[in-house]
Amino acid sequence: MKSIAPTAPRSAEGLRFESVTATRGGRTLLHGIDFEVRPGEIVGLAGRNGVGKTTLLQLANGLLAPAAGRVLLGETPVRSLGRRAVARRIALVPQDLHVPFPFRAGELVLMGRAPHQPLVGLDSDADVVRARTALARLGIEDLADRSVETLSGGERQLVLFARALVQDPEHLLLDEPTAFLDLKHRLEVLGEVRRFVSAGGGALVVSHDLTLAARTCDRLVLLGEGEVVAVGRPEDVLTPANLARAFAIDAQIVSGPDGRLIVLPMLGPGEPARD
Repeated sequence: MKSIAPTAPRSAEGLRFESVTATRGGRTLLHGIDFEVRPGEIVGLAGRNGVGKTTLLQLANGLLAPAAGRVLLGETPVRSLGRRAVARRIALVPQDLHVPFPFRAGELVLMGRAPHQPLVGLDSDADVVRARTALARLGIEDLADRSVETLSGGERQLVLFARALVQDPEHLLLDEPTAFLDLKHRLEVLGEVRRFVSAGGGALVVSHDLTLAARTCDRLVLLGEGEVVAVGRPEDVLTPANLARAFAIDAQIVSGPDGRLIVLPMLGPGEPARD
């Protein structure tokens, strides 16, 4: 993969959740959520299925309004910003995206420049270069002229990530960004996220891979049933007690050869698997 300098703004402001409550269909999904994604850090968001991780990303992007509390970008409520203003500052990478028209991958990536363009206008040569550069950074420039309908799940995921990069946001919101990727591309995407935050941006990353999150995130937010179980450094959050509370499992936390954490879920009631 080509190494090209990231473009995250160094003037990024923090993305903050203050006593946020979210409801859907009359059900409270999240209650009293408090944490911040600061410029220069990757924050991992972990928890079992259905506890509200994707809902938190939608709140962060202004797609949903909190039932109570505030989501702030700096001191500005995200919901008070227009959609184009939000898109200039926050980029959401969903697990997948329904594309109703057979756009080429390069065209889909180029759409990431739309928030920075006049309401009526054509893509500039500079925008096209930015889109091609983002594809090259991820080693997928050969996909540029292929219809997104012909791409694998992993290829689509890389294209959506490239689209987010060309938005030049202050914050990246990533919903399971490595779920469909092979090991090589997982490392490359996470490397790009690290370069992005090193340039001054912030990233909130949903992940079910706790070992990978422990190795790549500066802090973790562990969600239980609608509330935060723990926030802090991976070694402080990923404890057997916290994992039992969040996932209702027994787990061992060990150090790998490089000293970083490895999470080992127990396959039975407190007993490891046997040959």
